[in-house]
Amino acid sequence: MSIKINKIGVMTSGGDSPGMNAAIRAVVRTCAFHQINCVGIYRGYQGLIEGDFKQMNARSVNNIINKGGTILKSARSKEFRTKEGRITAYAKAKEEGLDALVVIGGDGSFTGAMVFSQQFDFPVMGIPGTIDNDIYGTSSTLGYDTALNTVVEAIDKIRDTASSHNRLFFVEVMGRDVGHIALNAGVGAGAEEILIPEEDLGKERLIESLKRSRLSGKSSSIVVVAEGDKTGENVFELKDYVEENLPEYEVRVSVLGHMQRGGSPSCWDRVLASRMGVKAVESLLEGKTNFMVGIKDTKMVLCPIEKAVKGETDINLELLRVSDIMTT
Repeated sequence: MSIKINKIGVMTSGGDSPGMNAAIRAVVRTCAFHQINCVGIYRGYQGLIEGDFKQMNARSVNNIINKGGTILKSARSKEFRTKEGRITAYAKAKEEGLDALVVIGGDGSFTGAMVFSQQFDFPVMGIPGTIDNDIYGTSSTLGYDTALNTVVEAIDKIRDTASSHNRLFFVEVMGRDVGHIALNAGVGAGAEEILIPEEDLGKERLIESLKRSRLSGKSSSIVVVAEGDKTGENVFELKDYVEENLPEYEVRVSVLGHMQRGGSPSCWDRVLASRMGVKAVESLLEGKTNFMVGIKDTKMVLCPIEKAVKGETDINLELLRVSDIMTT
């Protein structure tokens, strides 16, 4: 890439996650440090199509590092998925004088950035923002650590009720395709069982496990279920199945839902967002494009955005073994 970067646009796209504001702050202030203009793009790709831009400087991002959500808002754009929509977006970007984009989001957002870059030879850089930690090329995504802490805190409170009433709680957490939140939060909260998409426990094994827990003297239990788990049709069907086969259990379901996306980001997510924002801008200034910024072994790395989109993350097998031992 030989183009000189004078103005960078930054956007958030897809589902929000704690740490997005910290990443926006880092991008804007890195631009200011290098005396590059920065433009905030509101509502993701839809805002790019509509030219919903705002000039940003170092003072524009005061006091946002601690805030959840995203000050630039987020939206999904069906129009951007069309060639005509992307042509309009490119025209708006050129009209604004944008030379590059930093896109903060997940795999869908990165797919849009990749296609846009290929279609118009436009420099892009991705920052992974999703609580699911399901992006290839980074050991941690923005918001994942905060979501884990939110889930563990919620399970700790649910356990108080479970113990008081001798109940079994199924706690459903986010994770449609991967079980990173369920596995890590389940181990951290001391769950009796953890159900994830990568490992099909099976209903019969679940029943046997709960029976063993009962015989060992446990009067209450917590089962953490990733929303994409295939053990049952859904968590409520699992509840009915356990009640039919283990009538001695009083079973309840708690679906944590979107509360997992909210809240002030943890220190880890704030620092990670700051590092990723700096790396994204400086990589563009070095002439790099079509990469996602990630972290591996505490170091900032670049992963080709196509690999980030198409690659699959692996579940931690060692942590699975730890989970099996801890539920004894």
